[in-house]
Amino acid sequence: MGRRILNDALRTIVNAERRGFATAQLQPVSTVMASFLKIMKNRGYIKDFQVYDPHRVGKITVELQGRINDCRALTYRQDIKAQEIEKYRIRSLPTRQWGYVVITTPNGVLDHEEAIQQNVGGQVLGYFY
Repeated sequence: MGRRILNDALRTIVNAERRGFATAQLQPVSTVMASFLKIMKNRGYIKDFQVYDPHRVGKITVELQGRINDCRALTYRQDIKAQEIEKYRIRSLPTRQWGYVVITTPNGVLDHEEAIQQNVGGQVLGYFY
């Protein structure tokens, strides 16, 4: 999946949040995007999301909660070791209290807390707060 597609989808979510919309439509669909949204849902940043027709272009409808300040995907690949995750989190997120860095690992797509618990590194997909 191109990271530009993920970045465009996340920017659509941020723009819809800033305009006060209740939902956002994302196209095209990818499994990485669905995994990213699943982490956002588990952490309470979005209410829910529905994937329609994932075999072709498809679309995702995201129910917004009004909690997202910024959400970005990195368009370049950045490898990160398990020991360096905390340093990266401090550097990229505004405060220690909120926000998550999303990492793709051999164990799947995880946020930084789960990656630290499992002591696994990978590539940084993006972050949200």
